[in-house]
Amino acid sequence: MIVVEELSVSYGAVQALREVSFRAETGVITAVLGANGAGKTTLLRTISGLKEPAKGTITLDEHSLARQKPENIARLGVGHVPEGRGVISEFTVEENLRLGAMMAKVNLSDGLEEQYQRFPVLGERRKQHAAKLSGGERQMLAMARALIAQPSVLLLDEPSLGLAPQVTAQLMHTIRDLCASKGLTVILVEQNASTALRIADHAVILYLGRVVANDAASIIVADEDLRQHYLGKVE
Repeated sequence: MIVVEELSVSYGAVQALREVSFRAETGVITAVLGANGAGKTTLLRTISGLKEPAKGTITLDEHSLARQKPENIARLGVGHVPEGRGVISEFTVEENLRLGAMMAKVNLSDGLEEQYQRFPVLGERRKQHAAKLSGGERQMLAMARALIAQPSVLLLDEPSLGLAPQVTAQLMHTIRDLCASKGLTVILVEQNASTALRIADHAVILYLGRVVANDAASIIVADEDLRQHYLGKVE
């Protein structure tokens, strides 16, 4: 379980997060929603150690994550899939996956086989350079590279960005299945609130760096005023 308490983060004079508090439970998908500039990506970057907070705490079970180095946080079981298909284009599919496994004590052969079973298209393209993959395939590779390290927490930043609706639906089904089968703690950042709320158990809405809602996804969906003010149209 990830617990964030009174987290504040600044970029110079600009305060990106303001006393943000919430819990992401084990085996639960927690969607983090809000408009551009709400602080969603900053939140994930801070949890994974890429940005240092000005104040507040982040804990994973009994471990403090705030102000830890990213590699130490990764070793504790936090996998981060950044926005923009974070893979190395010049590497093959398999080379990208091997890179993901380097920091973890996992059996590489078993890890590769598991990811190829989960994402068969990656197995078919294992010797192909990532630059030649479609957007959806690159997103699958980014997820597989994080998953091969056997994380207990998965941070996903805008996984549906730029993908066709059918590919997005397939990807969201995979995320839901991973949460159920692996018992992962998933924090899903999405600007497309409809997409995220279809699979999320819990939702946190950020507005200008502050938490304006923190409740079950079903309650967020049912609150018409909240949706209109902060999420736009949610179907």
